[in-house]
Formats: sequence, C-alpha cells, structure tokens
Amino acid sequence: MTSQVSSEAGEALVGEQRSAPATPHHGTEKEVRRLDRVIIRFAGDSGDGMQLTGDRFTSETASFGNDLSTLPNFPAEIRAPAGTLPGVSSFQLHFADHDILTPGDAPNVLVAMNPAALKANIADVPRGGEIIVNTDEFAKRAMAKVGYTTSPGRRVPRRLPGPPVPLTTLTLEALKDFGLSRKEAERSKNMFALGLLSWMYHRPTEATETFLRTKFAKKPQIAEANIVAFRAGWNFGETTEDFAVSYEVAPATRAFPTGTYRNISGNLALSYGLIAASRQADLPLYLGSYPITPASDILHELSKHKNFGVRTFQAEDEIAGIGAALGAAFGGSLAVTTTSGPGVALKSETIGLAVSLELPLLIVDIQRGGPSTGLPTKTEQADLLQAMYGRNGEAPVPVVAPKTPADCFDAALEAARIALTYRTPVFLLSDGYLANGSEPWRIPETESLPDLTTPFATGPNHTLADGTDVFWPYKRDPETLARPWAVPGTPGLEHRIGGIEKQDGTGNISYDPANHEFMVRTRQAKIDNITVPDLEVDDPDGATTLVLGWGSTYGPITAAVRRIRREGGHIAQTHLRHLNPFPNNLGEILGRYDKVVIPEMNLGQLATLIRARYLVDAHSHTQINGMPFKAEQLAAVLKEAIDA
Repeated sequence: MTSQVSSEAGEALVGEQRSAPATPHHGTEKEVRRLDRVIIRFAGDSGDGMQLTGDRFTSETASFGNDLSTLPNFPAEIRAPAGTLPGVSSFQLHFADHDILTPGDAPNVLVAMNPAALKANIADVPRGGEIIVNTDEFAKRAMAKVGYTTSPGRRVPRRLPGPPVPLTTLTLEALKDFGLSRKEAERSKNMFALGLLSWMYHRPTEATETFLRTKFAKKPQIAEANIVAFRAGWNFGETTEDFAVSYEVAPATRAFPTGTYRNISGNLALSYGLIAASRQADLPLYLGSYPITPASDILHELSKHKNFGVRTFQAEDEIAGIGAALGAAFGGSLAVTTTSGPGVALKSETIGLAVSLELPLLIVDIQRGGPSTGLPTKTEQADLLQAMYGRNGEAPVPVVAPKTPADCFDAALEAARIALTYRTPVFLLSDGYLANGSEPWRIPETESLPDLTTPFATGPNHTLADGTDVFWPYKRDPETLARPWAVPGTPGLEHRIGGIEKQDGTGNISYDPANHEFMVRTRQAKIDNITVPDLEVDDPDGATTLVLGWGSTYGPITAAVRRIRREGGHIAQTHLRHLNPFPNNLGEILGRYDKVVIPEMNLGQLATLIRARYLVDAHSHTQINGMPFKAEQLAAVLKEAIDA
C-alpha cells in the first residue's frame, strides 16, 4: 500500500518536507534500526484525542521497560475553534534504554493531525527530524486559516523530511464495514496514528486493545472500530513502501531496585501519597476542594477511594473547600485542600486561621501560569512567595516541594509528617509540569513507609496551684512546640477556638501585648525548629559553581549538569525539597562556592529568599513561558556562569 496526498494544497505543502522517496522493498523484510532514545510528539486539535494517544503510547512504553518522561500540553479552552493555533493540543514522550530526567528538548518525530498542529510545533523539530502529517487535512482553507499558502516562498522548510499519510482516508477505508457515520469513523484516526507509531517503535499492543474494550464497554461497536483502526495503522506501517525503517529502543539497562513498577503522573502519585499518609497516621482522609486546573485530578482520584476511609467534598467555592477541611482537622481527620494559585489567594484568610488554631492541614497548590486566570494549563513556579508570606500578620507556614512526578508521593508523606507532628498547616507546592507529566514509579512496600501516628489528647495536662487537674489547649510539647490535638466530644477537653489571639497555655482570648508577642514568636519558632534532612550536594570534582534548584526544575537542571560534565566541565548541584524552613546546612553549602546559580520558572523568588537570608549574591536565571526548562538551553547558561 502506498500513501497518496489527498489534495493539491496538501501535496504542495508536504512535498517540500521529503528529501527523497523511500526505496521500495518489494516484499523484502524492512530494516530495523537500534536507538538509545526517542522523543515523539503527537499534536492536533483538542478533539483529536492527542492526550489519549500519548497516554496509551506511554503506557505501552512503560510496560516494555523503557525509562520515560512525558509532557502533555493542551489549551485552557474546553474546545477552541477547530483548526486554529490556540486549539492545538500536544503530548510529548521521551523514552530510552537508560536513565532520563526530562521529556526532551525537541521531538525526533512529530505527528501533526492538521496544519495548525504542524505550524504550532514545526519550529521545535530539529534538522533531520521526521514529520508525519495527516495530509487529508491540508486543504487550502485549513492551510489559509493558519497562514500557510502554496506559494514557493511560504512552504514548510525542505529540511524536515517525513512521508505523507492520509490518516482520515485510511481510517475511513478501514472502518467502511462498520456502518458508522463519517464523523464517528473519523474519531478513530488517532488510533490509526497510534497503531502506526506502535509499529515504528515495536511497542506492545495487547494492553491498548484491552483498554479500548474496557473504555467503550457500553459501546462495543465503537470499541471494535477503534481496535480495527489501531490494527490498520500497524498494518499500514508494516506494508507501505513509505516507511522503510522501523526502530527498536531496548528496555532501560540502569540498575532498577527490585520491585513492582508502574507509570504514574504527579497528581496520581500525590493522591496515593495522601492515602498512604492517612493509613500510616491511622486517620480518615478528608479533602475539601473546589475544582481548578491543574489540581482537579486529585479530587477526581481521591473520590474513588472511599474504601480507604477517604471522604471528598466538592465545595461551592474555594473558601468553603478549605473551611470544610479545617473543620475536619479540628474533628480529628488528616485534612487536605487542593487548589492552584488563584485558589490560594481565596484561601489565605482560612490558612491564617489554621495558623492561629494550630491544627494540621495540607494545602496542595498545583502551580500554574499567572497572574489572575493567567495560563491555566501551563506550568510555573510563581507561588513560592505567596506560600511564604501571602497572609495577613505573622503567619508562618512550612513549605514542601516535590521534584519529579513520582516524588509527589514521598512529598505528600513528608508534608503530612510535618503537619501532624507540629500541628500546623503545610504547603505542598507542585506544578502543572509535575501534575500532568509521568515517569516510572517503584511501588513501595508498606513496611518502608514512615509511622505517622499522632496521639490525641485524652485528659487533663496541667495541674493548677490548688491541685486541680485541667486541660490547657495551648500547653506545648517542649520539643516540637505543638499544642495538644483534642478531638471534639472528648469529656473534659472542651476549649475555645477562633481567630482571636489566645493566651499561652489556657487558650483564653487575650489582648495582652506581651502575650501576643510571645505567641507570635512561639509560632515562628515552631516552624523554624522543624526537623528536616540536611541537603546533599552532588559535587564529584570540587567545582566552584553551584546550581541550586527547587521543585520541578530538578529534571532539566540535572540533565544540564550531566551535559556539562560529559564535556569536561565542573559544576556542583543541590536541590531543595524544604523551602520553609530551609535545611540547617544550606548556609554552609552556599558559602563553599564562588558562584551560585538558581534557575526558576518565575522572576527569581527563591533567589530573593536566598539573598535576603544568607547574603549570597545568587545569580537568578528565570523563565516564565509556561513550559519547563530545556536542558540544552540551561546547560548553555550554566557554562556561561562557569566561564564568566
């Protein structure tokens, strides 16, 4: 079978991409080339199923044993106008036979379902990259909508080769006996593309067919149509002369610890971490939340796990969500509220109330591009200073940040440990890149999880001068400075709660200036004295330049550091999980190096904190374009810092 260009406009456009036609094999076995890694990007309209296609390719790749990292990228609108640049949705997957850390800087293969998808992504494809386009969509009107013409000066650059594939025509032909409408049949073209790419890279197929039968269990005809389209894409790759080569990427050879692995996204890992924390604490998990991109997946996932004692409340707004969660904390639950930056602004008053009440509460902020509505589906790290200071009065809150999608599980456990041990609200700062991205995750043994059990107050804890035993709700643990956690309904433990300042010990309302100063300083001391692990520095060569990161910059920073070292450069690296309080040895580490570079997806918020706290002239490298750093660009910045 040979693919044909369906329109004159499509032929003019795509014909410029091909350096030479593939040599026909005439029935001979096709060449198989071995690669160590590949970056693939699927791109199309929001309704083309690119996220599902990428997710299925990722699942098959994970089951095959490759190391991988993904970058879903989609518009904020539920359905932007078809065929327009704002409506383009893409999914990038980087998989390899060795340890990798990022979804890759640039795709080796771009699958573009229409002209808009091609134009939005073509600049990222490097010289020698391959482009597979659905030529059926390259009619003059669709091309004109995004500014393409058939004049020689406006064609796609000749340097980007790739065989044209009429995906829509081939899909309709494969499904002609199903009795589906054209619109229904066309929806399966993403499965045709998935089948073709699965053939190209020798991906397993059984799980995808099982997935389709499960997903469309109530519509068996649709399920079988998608499976037939998927198989047709595979067979097309096997038989067409336009694809003369397929590729193999062997399973990863790095030394994986023994265990059971699965592919996991950041939001899913975080959800599982919260459930694990509640089980390890022997407390019910309560989530009070209002849906907001990109945090809503956590609400959706936790609502599925009532069998683990999880209760989810979808509130009418952000304020109600955190109010319910704080009430659940008062009632003895492991309480959580999830949101993104705009929601944190609305929750700030109740977070201050939680600081005053000194109750454990997890505030999960999946950061996105701002300000205001900003870029709801894009990533950013711009909520750090809001988490640190975004409340009235002196209201210190610990801040924890995961570094990879899988690390969101461990970060959730750590945030819960701090909240329960020190009776304080805790910020967990993830972001859109971690939330939607995925990587392999080793499922931990339950015996390896920390013990988070926290005793409730059960009786009096103070003896008055006259010998009377009483309960003081603000009498503190001498080591942690945490006040007792008294569950409502426990006889003899009745006490006053509210936002007005309390007297130390008794918990009575107090306007005494000296008491207020003492309570403010005590709450700050409680946060400052939280026990967090010392920082570890990766510095094998005694470098003079240190790169310091936090959160999701870990992958790009580490990949950039590896590039520099492979080329003979010397650079040290360390990464913060705890942003409040900082690790005790951070100041000593910073003092060892002549230069400190801090890459952030904001305008330098951590750098501001580091300069103020440690009087270090940290060099801030920032990016706020809604996308994660690229390792190559970051390596160039670090080289410049080393050489300066």
